[in-house]
Amino acid sequence: MTTTAPVPDTEAMQALLADDSAHVFRNWVAQGTYFPLPIAGAEGSWFWDYTGKRYLDFSSQLVYTNLGHQHPKVVAAIKEQADQLCVVAPFFANDKRAEAARLIAEVAPAGLERVLFTSSGGEAIEHAVRLARLHTGRHKLLSAYQSFHGATGTAIHLTGDPRRWRNDTGAAGVTHFFGPYLYRSPFHAANAEEECERALRHLEQVIVLEGSATIAAIVLETISGTSGGVLVPPDGYLPGVRALCDKYGIMLILDEIMVGFGRTGRWFALEHWGVRPDLLTFAKGVNSGYVPLAGVVVSDEIVETFKQTPYPGGTTYSGHPLACASAVAAITAMREEGVLEHATWLGEHVLGPGLRELAERHPSIGDVRGIGAMWSIELVTDRATKAMLVSYDATDRLTPQAMEVVGGCLMRGLSVTMYLNRLNITPPCTISEADAKEGLARLDEALAAADARYTG
Repeated sequence: MTTTAPVPDTEAMQALLADDSAHVFRNWVAQGTYFPLPIAGAEGSWFWDYTGKRYLDFSSQLVYTNLGHQHPKVVAAIKEQADQLCVVAPFFANDKRAEAARLIAEVAPAGLERVLFTSSGGEAIEHAVRLARLHTGRHKLLSAYQSFHGATGTAIHLTGDPRRWRNDTGAAGVTHFFGPYLYRSPFHAANAEEECERALRHLEQVIVLEGSATIAAIVLETISGTSGGVLVPPDGYLPGVRALCDKYGIMLILDEIMVGFGRTGRWFALEHWGVRPDLLTFAKGVNSGYVPLAGVVVSDEIVETFKQTPYPGGTTYSGHPLACASAVAAITAMREEGVLEHATWLGEHVLGPGLRELAERHPSIGDVRGIGAMWSIELVTDRATKAMLVSYDATDRLTPQAMEVVGGCLMRGLSVTMYLNRLNITPPCTISEADAKEGLARLDEALAAADARYTG
């Protein structure tokens, strides 16, 4: 880390906090109890506040700065595009939109050649579902517990964690099922093979009992992100879901909003199991979040449905030139700089071994799981009973137990995300070995707070 943090600016910080407190309505938190950390700048795997204190970004913000902060090639591409053409309506053709779509299609599975661009992952899910429903003429959707698919109407109904509960004003044709989760197996499985077989058997039962002829799509995070705490499916599960979809004429929508574009060491996490979905959603890592961009990669079969019939939907900013220019630069940089290979190496040689070593020293770590640059640890108060450090029905994710851990990390200049009892470790895919090890060392110290609540 060579960047020098700016000179402390208390006056600017106070002005920022005053405006924020008076005028910003925040997501997911009680407005009167949350006090945000004011950020002044960032570069690479680090950001800093107005006092000059630096923080190692072990969360990639919200798991999207796959290339780190202020990647020079992506920043330059945005500036160049702004000088040429800032915005153009989606019904015109644009060179960066077309190039971004081609580059995304090149790394998607064969037979998914068209991209419908949106501005957020939630919008991408909404359009993927609409495409599946119109293509099949069916209305019902299946999705897994321990999932998150976005905060818009259908996306929040598809979500399978407590963030759905207060938004669940109607099922909207959504039924949830249990996916594989060996550490807390709902199927009483003894190993990954049993978990896979029993999870697939359960899913087929749900399909039959819900009426297979009414189901338009199964919507799955290829790897469950923050909700489940990086639940990597056992080998055979995703191919098994694909087989069930084919058997019953159901569309498979894979949500790669969080895990796409290098996060797991592949362009898309589905490559680990060779699965081809009918619709593939993406966002976040496609351009490291520098400009809002998301979308749906659509299979040739579904495109054919709309060859002579207009698709009834769209967005004002679909394929925004600034966003698409940043995606072109980001994908190109990933290829030129070996980012996917580095993410794989990080998982195998630094993050995975390092977190498993922490688990040997900290009784509060009940489980470690992950892949590439995406990892999670489950914090428990008793390893034998697997009692969660933060209960599943906690009304506020900012519980004292969680804040002790997250706050302890921030005090040590480490930024992490925590949902319920799952502490997620998702640094930029470009983080150096030295910085990754430094982050693990700071986490090691902060976990004393979780150990102090251990009762087992």
